[in-house]
Amino acid sequence: MKTIKNNNKKKKSHIPFRLNFLFFTVFLLFAMLILRLGYLQIVKGEEFETEVQRTETTLATGTVPRGEIYDSQHRKLVGNEALQAITYTRGRGVSSEDMAKIAVNLAKYIEMPNVTEFEQDSDFDLSKRDLKDFWIALDEDKVNKRISDEQKESLSGAELYQLQVDSVTDEDIQFTEEEQEAAAIFKRMNGGYALSTINVKSENVTNDEIAKVSENLLALPGIDTGTDWVRTYPEKDMLKSILGNVTSEAEGLPENKAATYLAQGYARNDRVGKSDLELQYEEVLSGSKSKSETETNQNGDIVNTIQSYVGEKGDNLVLTTDMDFQKIVQEIAKESLATESEGLNDSIYVVAADPNNGEILAMTGQKRNAETGEIEDYTLDIINSSFQMGSVVKPATVLAGYMDGAITLADNTLVDEPLYIKSSPTISSVFNRSGSVAVNDITALERSSNVYMSKIALRMGGEYDYYRNMALDIDYQAVIKKLRNYYAQFGLGVKTGIDLPGEGSGFTGTADNPGLALQFTFGQYDTYTPIQMLQYVSTIANGGKRIAPRLVDEIRSTDANGNMGAIQTQLETEVLNIVDVGKEELSRVQQGMYQVTNGANGSATSYFTGTEYTVAGKTGTAEAPYYGNQTDRIGEMTTNRTFVGYAPYDNPEIAVFVIVPFLPNTNTNHENTIVARKVLDAYFQVGDYKDLSGEIAENQDEETEE
Repeated sequence: MKTIKNNNKKKKSHIPFRLNFLFFTVFLLFAMLILRLGYLQIVKGEEFETEVQRTETTLATGTVPRGEIYDSQHRKLVGNEALQAITYTRGRGVSSEDMAKIAVNLAKYIEMPNVTEFEQDSDFDLSKRDLKDFWIALDEDKVNKRISDEQKESLSGAELYQLQVDSVTDEDIQFTEEEQEAAAIFKRMNGGYALSTINVKSENVTNDEIAKVSENLLALPGIDTGTDWVRTYPEKDMLKSILGNVTSEAEGLPENKAATYLAQGYARNDRVGKSDLELQYEEVLSGSKSKSETETNQNGDIVNTIQSYVGEKGDNLVLTTDMDFQKIVQEIAKESLATESEGLNDSIYVVAADPNNGEILAMTGQKRNAETGEIEDYTLDIINSSFQMGSVVKPATVLAGYMDGAITLADNTLVDEPLYIKSSPTISSVFNRSGSVAVNDITALERSSNVYMSKIALRMGGEYDYYRNMALDIDYQAVIKKLRNYYAQFGLGVKTGIDLPGEGSGFTGTADNPGLALQFTFGQYDTYTPIQMLQYVSTIANGGKRIAPRLVDEIRSTDANGNMGAIQTQLETEVLNIVDVGKEELSRVQQGMYQVTNGANGSATSYFTGTEYTVAGKTGTAEAPYYGNQTDRIGEMTTNRTFVGYAPYDNPEIAVFVIVPFLPNTNTNHENTIVARKVLDAYFQVGDYKDLSGEIAENQDEETEE
């Protein structure tokens, strides 16, 4: 019993010690915590306060004016007009509520146009959705009270926001005029991306608005004053359809090219070329963006901006086209369509180039609006609309015959006679409907022999002997394929490489009967674009070099005064291929085209009699279904009248193509040749166009004064 008592005493004596140790440990921990807090507050307090107030410097970019576009004589076609602007640079993490409050404040100092029209034809017009977005940004808590917790938990971000929008009533958005102006400002600000500068207002900004905003910049985070630019067109609509357009800030980067542009350093709201030359030469015209070091605080607000690089305006384009000549060609085409149009003819297309280097000298497409009757510019159709061209392809057929070996310099005389072939329409030439006439390659072109061309196709298919009512036993599809390959060497049926986006390549049909191989040889099957026809005749004129046509001759810098500066790049002639045909064979085709406009039996001789220059050319007539803008007449059979030519014959300076499509099925209209003669007269400044350039210059001066 005694032993047991002693053990109990020992156990009791250890309990107070453990409790004391625990209390001591807790005391030490609290002491360490107090010391740590004191250290942080007293020793490190100032350092942490500095960290909280720390700013971050980020590089922001801004837009610069685009390069301008000039004609070959350095007269401005596309320019820039400088505008005063109110700008906004959005900081990182800036909320919609913050922007809405800035917009409300800014609305006190500037006016926004068209804010009460509830349309979307400009950046400033407001829709009801815009007003609802603004209302939500101002008071999101209020709109959230209209949404259940279950909906908030179950819906995604986009779906939840749409529900917020739907919960805003018409009564909610009964804003005053100033509030609507604030909503318009918010709409513009909300379209910007972090650290990208956008224009809140850049049209009709008054000096008073600039002054008021400048005085209150401290109360308007991210807002600043600056300059903007807008495209101007001193020559009005001249070549407007190929000069192209630029996106607005609201449009920004085209969706299908956004990834590429972003990778190149563009911002989503940057203005870029969206069509034609503006698009084709975007990298040249865009310039170097300005750069600013932007300081943002811990909330993402911009506290200071220092411009480190002012940016550099884009380089300028100098075109190959002289506006004096362009204006004359355009007026010739307009007058022809206005006074000589017949039947379903609603358009005319004219294009001319230097055949030695591909430089476009003039191009115009004029088309009558079916509803208004007004003649409008459709120049872009020259590269993307195709037509059946008729006999103007015959020089290519003769050269195809030489390249294929179907005819040779020793064997190039064939009999022109009506061709009666089983299961195919009769083929005959206009000059010979019933007899037999021996013609060679030159006279076949001069007299426009359909039969000569058809017999070349027969020979290409291995059939050298024709007899009446024979069955056409040739591999006609192989013949058409060979002809297409030969034609392609001249630019027919393939893209020409012109420096414009969206070029078409014409229509290639699927042959389903042997007779089409014969009709193919005189332009009654495949279709070609006007620019292809120009490249084709230029290839013949220059001796066999297929050259890419181009509208831009030079790229020039901008000088210190903002004007066109020194040459940066002189665009070079691009030879795409050399036709695989002998010089003598090509010379004979050139002689044949000379006979068309100068020979006793030439189809165009009467139209070029007495010229002060020598022309070589070829006329064409093609039966074709109508597919113009009178939809109720689609499919009716019409006639396309065409002309290709060049001059002077012995040293070509200009090649020209004209098409007058969808005429009645008669031979009474010869505007194709008449217009070609006028264009060549204008180029050489002879006849009715002698010294006309001086008159045009005088008229331009008068327009400028007005």
